[in-house]
Amino acid sequence: MAWICLLLAGICEVVWAYSMKQSQGFTKLIPSVITIVGMLVSVVLLALAMRTLPLGTAYTMWTGIGAVGAFILGIVFLGEPLNFARVCSLMLIVCGLVFMKMSSTH
Repeated sequence: MAWICLLLAGICEVVWAYSMKQSQGFTKLIPSVITIVGMLVSVVLLALAMRTLPLGTAYTMWTGIGAVGAFILGIVFLGEPLNFARVCSLMLIVCGLVFMKMSSTH
């Protein structure tokens, strides 16, 4: 259950990061509200996951899911560049997440 909470927390992190970009510095109401709600839900789910998972594992996975998700949304929806260096960087993050999960005893 902790891993499900953590995955959902990471997805909420992607949602609030994207909404924050869309809020244009909190000048647009709806994206700003989505950002704040997404942040709260994300942190609550992270806290629930941390009841069981170690801090280092939970926080690393949470931020990693957010980083990978934001990277993908930026390319797909915001026209951000996709180049060799960025893909290599993404792959390093994903490898780190895989190794972190493999090293977890939970």
